[in-house]
Amino acid sequence: MNRMAQPLVAVDWGSSSLRAVLMDEAGQILQRRQFEQGLLQLQPDQFEPVFEQHLGDWLADGQALCLISGMAGSRQGWCEAPYCPCPAGFDDLKPRLLWLRPRLALVPGLHAINPTHGGASAAGQDDVMRGEEIQIFGALALAGLAQAELILPGTHSKWVTVQAHRVQRFHTFMTGELYALLSQQSILARTLVPTSTLDEPAFRAAVELAQQGPGVLAHVFGTRTSALFDRLRPEQQASHLSGLLIGEELRAIATEGKSGSPLLLVGSAALTERYRLALQCLGQPCTVINEEATWAGHLALARSLGKKESTP
Repeated sequence: MNRMAQPLVAVDWGSSSLRAVLMDEAGQILQRRQFEQGLLQLQPDQFEPVFEQHLGDWLADGQALCLISGMAGSRQGWCEAPYCPCPAGFDDLKPRLLWLRPRLALVPGLHAINPTHGGASAAGQDDVMRGEEIQIFGALALAGLAQAELILPGTHSKWVTVQAHRVQRFHTFMTGELYALLSQQSILARTLVPTSTLDEPAFRAAVELAQQGPGVLAHVFGTRTSALFDRLRPEQQASHLSGLLIGEELRAIATEGKSGSPLLLVGSAALTERYRLALQCLGQPCTVINEEATWAGHLALARSLGKKESTP
């Protein structure tokens, strides 16, 4: 078994929450903790005291290595860990770890420049991620793959291409955030009934509709008119809108072409189920990797660090 030289404290510190696990040298999870204290709830000078309050005891004996991924390493977080440019794998991430103290480091996010097609910007369009890079490498480790296409649904959904264990490029879609804005603050909110229960027929029909003209902006307004003329019941509109936006995401990424690599769908069941249904609707097979990918990614990164590297 590939063992670490020390226990690992793996921390996923995002916009809304702080999640952490304590692993032994064999990589077995011993304890889990979660707190609703993310970047949106904290000022930069609060990160260190919050860390000590909730996780300090795991590091008290000076034996554990601690790796922190996510928004704690952003400009508004604990300390900015500059993005690592793509293509990027562990060998690129390791020298860019930001060591806040011996045995405690922030994992940098990734930066990609996507070419524009006929656009005004010759430099291309910048794209970034923080925290998802760890999920990506964890999903690859769990699936036993060095090459794959990955989807990481969320507020800002990521589509990622990995070859030879290195992230080559990725695209971000504001699908989740746009759904929240349209369903809560647009004219659609007047008739749409928010519900976590999926109306599968309405969702599937909307995914298919999004693949056709005249485009998502017109189709979204059709959610409103379908309600006016009783083509959609109020409790169906949320599923219809969700299907339109996810369907548009699938349509847009299809224009990039297919690599032929396995497709991995990574995240919690709540996040991945609708994407799995949408992909199924369009005849695209995928493998679902659950949210344990985060901890598998931290473990893989820790194991890739030599003892000397992990104690600067």
